[in-house]
Amino acid sequence: MSIALPSLLPPAFSAGLALSLSLIMAIGPQNAHVMRMGLRRQHLWLTVATSMLADFVLITLGVLGLAELGGLSDKLQGALVGAGVLFLLVYGWQAGQRCWRPGSSQPLAADTDAGQPMTRRQAVLTALAFSWLNPHAWLDTAVLIGSASLAWGRPGNQLFGAGALTGSLLWFTLLGAATCWLGRRLGSAWLWRAIDGLVALMMWGTAAWLLSSLG
Repeated sequence: MSIALPSLLPPAFSAGLALSLSLIMAIGPQNAHVMRMGLRRQHLWLTVATSMLADFVLITLGVLGLAELGGLSDKLQGALVGAGVLFLLVYGWQAGQRCWRPGSSQPLAADTDAGQPMTRRQAVLTALAFSWLNPHAWLDTAVLIGSASLAWGRPGNQLFGAGALTGSLLWFTLLGAATCWLGRRLGSAWLWRAIDGLVALMMWGTAAWLLSSLG
């Protein structure tokens, strides 16, 4: 059953909003990181704001320029995929270590990668890395949304982009609020280990899929 967007919205805006939500709602590295920061109650809203800003940059780049240039070159796409694979492998290894080492996963705010709370600078840089080192973010957010916006011409493509930006804002706000609420109710070490195990498998699976796309 599909959910109809309000008819009062311009068609181009509604189309951009729907496409953005359909792409971003899948649980990927960026969403997993936001959820983890929310469950740990460390710089959640700073992470949410940074993720929104990163998406805004990619969507704007796609709508205003990248799609009209014909997308990414093969070499640049390969470089993005390679960087993404490396990042996913490292992060998956870190999550796996937290899962498999006894006592490495702690409840709530005590759970950190290195035993110390993450600084604001680290939170911003990590959120940007999950957004901009993820090739899916570039290919889906910038290229796909940018290419789709061309179907609406000018100035319709700008309305399409505004809808896509609104979708990102809505999703990350709701995701942050949900994980913040959930994080206040969770304090089980085994649950943290289970989350880390799932994250590690997801990261490695994504890295393997990206490697296969280079063949």
